Amino acid sequence: MRNVTFPTDDQRMLAGHLYLPEDFEANGSYPAIVVAHPGGGVKEQTAGLYARRLAEQGFVTLAADASYQGESGGAPHFLEDPYARVEDVRAAVDHLQSLDYVDAERIGALGICAGGGYTVNATMTDRRIKALATVVAMNIGTGLRRDYYGDKPDSAAGAVLDGAAKQRTAEARGAEPAMIPYVPAETDENTSHDMREAHDYYLTPRAQHPNTKNQFLFTRSFSKIAAFDAFHLVEDLLTQPVLIVAGSEAGTLWHSTELFSRVRGPKKLVVVDGGTHIDFYDVPRYVDRVLAETVPFFGENLAR
Repeated sequence: MRNVTFPTDDQRMLAGHLYLPEDFEANGSYPAIVVAHPGGGVKEQTAGLYARRLAEQGFVTLAADASYQGESGGAPHFLEDPYARVEDVRAAVDHLQSLDYVDAERIGALGICAGGGYTVNATMTDRRIKALATVVAMNIGTGLRRDYYGDKPDSAAGAVLDGAAKQRTAEARGAEPAMIPYVPAETDENTSHDMREAHDYYLTPRAQHPNTKNQFLFTRSFSKIAAFDAFHLVEDLLTQPVLIVAGSEAGTLWHSTELFSRVRGPKKLVVVDGGTHIDFYDVPRYVDRVLAETVPFFGENLAR
């Protein structure tokens, strides 16, 4: 694994980990995959796990901290900006194409959770990405508007936006910026199963990392997320082959099934029986199941 940095279009510097195949030769020509992490995550967590495992299968892979997150640049830090995150995917493709040992015509993308939605959006308008895989994908804007389980109308976001407006006014008058957690800092009997698992993943030794603080800026993040739709125009613009993997018990399954129903190009949906959302972050049998699908998928679609 190599530490790398590379710029976005507006010159934010992103910090990444580049993984190389075990038999790597500098004069070779390899297929490559960008791996995008979940909201609130960093490259050292599930994105790095998938990047490493895919490199073991012969791909050059790149997992990077999102803009405003982890070791990457951007101010204010802890901003979740979906538009910047889509650009981060494109910047990662730029970096891979700058490497002599990467075949610029054989680049794919894999996104996990919100990173899945972001890679969908990037792939729609970046034909340099030849194949796309998502793992427990989440369309973060739709998830905010309709709530986690998708059982509310889009207009339900209005109450949150009202609160964000009041908080932004307070901050303009000198109040400290409000931070809110990605996952519950504490859990109880009223906490949903997915959120209990997210707490266990991010806030215990299972996967806790000092570069992620389980917080994001409330007002500026929500105002950007609320109007974002990662799947807008997917019917018309997403033409590359798509593999969608999700768990039958994941609260986010509805994002994957909606994506599959709307994609008109080559597509495959794999719903793994019994899998929850967080299972696919690091539980070996679910990670192995993803790799059993993604390795041949990328192998076929990134072939010479």
